[in-house]
Amino acid sequence: MASGAPSEDFLTDLQRRLAAWIPGAQENADPPNGPHATRRQVVVAASAAALAGSAGVVAGAATERVAPDGRSHANRPSMQPGDGSWQVVAASADVPAGVMRPFDVGSVVGFVRRVNGQPEAISGVCTHQGCRLWFDRPLDQLHCPCHPTSFSPTGQVLGHLLRIAPDPLPRLDVRELDGSIEVFVAEKPPNEPA
Repeated sequence: MASGAPSEDFLTDLQRRLAAWIPGAQENADPPNGPHATRRQVVVAASAAALAGSAGVVAGAATERVAPDGRSHANRPSMQPGDGSWQVVAASADVPAGVMRPFDVGSVVGFVRRVNGQPEAISGVCTHQGCRLWFDRPLDQLHCPCHPTSFSPTGQVLGHLLRIAPDPLPRLDVRELDGSIEVFVAEKPPNEPA
């Protein structure tokens, strides 16, 4: 076998998996030709497999979310890490009704406000390219400085000029305790730099 060429078993298995993931892939695909497959055929097949796998992850992430109190949050994306700690983001007195307060606790950047007297927090990072958002108080909107996209204080997309609308901003777990507003911040993975 030529150096760097994929094995026949690999190509056969890849084609089988693609046919299972993508309806009609078997009929429409130009099958890689064993150890003589071109680099392009292998790259196209591997890219299609990665795309199909990503679609499965996205579909799984879109399933209904249920809060501990049993209420459905299907239309409210939420960041819910497993390991972490509660971090103070503001004094309760600094977040009266009508105020959208930004915060930055290192690994989490966001905004906190009150809704019906209760604190709510959303991510302050655009879901398109990860740019840090700013709050336009007169318009009551969050704006991305990297492209013309705006979000409501609840995180819903209000407007954009992108080809595909970005996702709404994720909600953050938030609580009020002893005169402070706190958000839940995930621990960094052991291999991630501080």
